[in-house]
Amino acid sequence: MSLNKKSVDDINTKGKRVLVRCDFNVPLKDGVITDETRIVAALPTIQKLMKDGGKVILCSHLGKVKNGPNEGESLAPVAKRLSEKLGKEVVFVSDYNVTGEAATKAVEAMNEGDVVLLQNTRFRGAEETKNGEEFSKELADLADIYVCDAFGSSHRAHASVAGVTKFISAKGGENVVGYLMQKEIDFLGNAVENPVRPFVAILGGAKVADKLNVISNLLEKCDTLIIGGGMAYTFLKAQGFEIGKSLVDDTKLDYCKEMMAKAEKLGKKLLLPVDSVTIADFPNPIDAPVEVEVYDVSDMPADREGCDIGPKTAEMYADAVKSAKTVVWNGPMGVFENPTLAAGTIAVAKALAETDATTIIGGGDSAAAVNQLGFGDKMSHISTGGGASLEFLEGKELPGVVAADDK
Repeated sequence: MSLNKKSVDDINTKGKRVLVRCDFNVPLKDGVITDETRIVAALPTIQKLMKDGGKVILCSHLGKVKNGPNEGESLAPVAKRLSEKLGKEVVFVSDYNVTGEAATKAVEAMNEGDVVLLQNTRFRGAEETKNGEEFSKELADLADIYVCDAFGSSHRAHASVAGVTKFISAKGGENVVGYLMQKEIDFLGNAVENPVRPFVAILGGAKVADKLNVISNLLEKCDTLIIGGGMAYTFLKAQGFEIGKSLVDDTKLDYCKEMMAKAEKLGKKLLLPVDSVTIADFPNPIDAPVEVEVYDVSDMPADREGCDIGPKTAEMYADAVKSAKTVVWNGPMGVFENPTLAAGTIAVAKALAETDATTIIGGGDSAAAVNQLGFGDKMSHISTGGGASLEFLEGKELPGVVAADDK
């Protein structure tokens, strides 16, 4: 995948209509935004385009929109918050058709530096279907230039992410990436394609199945691969250990054996837990107090469930991070939502916070964990896309990245 893409710094937007695909998929409770991280992350690109005299047209999806358009998933609260943040009214086009007459009129009335926000793109129905082609063209009709700044959606070949670029190109316009996308490409893309070594990758989370291709791809790229979380127990079972009631995917035992053999053949270190924090029964609710016992992986009782890496493992993993120059981490080490079972995840986060290496957190639960535990500002980069960052780590081409013009 070519990572040398044109960005907003490479174009002249004065007087031009600029369509920006943002990621405003923010959590809402009773119409109020409960976390505005994604809005704040989009500001530098929007402010740059305003300052340069562009007519800035923003679009995004919000929520899953299962039962058709509804006010509960309207982008109206985002328009209000954006207006406050930018110190300028953001004109909101509430039309559920997204690109209809109301949008056309709002865009026609724009002056340089004005901002318009279109309604939730998913209100148009499935963006990736036949309807997507027509929608892509209508979006392109509103603009002269397209900017993709929604990394969290860049793994989907949707109308507002990739489809629109074809029609912008057809009329001689440019397709570029925003600052947020550029940062993701610089950190995640280069970490995988061109890392400063030693390169340590840490994978956690519940299921091996979610990370099959990531494990295989990273083994080829990194020097040390560390496995934690629920998925570690499938590896341990593949090694012949008793894992009790721990999470396991019996259909992936052969795959785990293949990966361990691959690591050996390539001369890579594959680190697995040597001890485990176990419980008798899963806490309900998840953050309820729980009694734990620590066992070496060779002594796990058949009636216990492993829910976090043990202290010896945490120390071993932290040591592996100390000598690294690049670290990528995706997925917690245990059931981090429970304070008693978060120790392993905290130990790894702390090790990353204390190293001089470039530290990259691959979105999703790991990003949530690092932020909740207060280590967010100590990391070089926290990815804004869960699924997208996983696919980047798999070595897949992301439609939203591919569609941007090469420099």
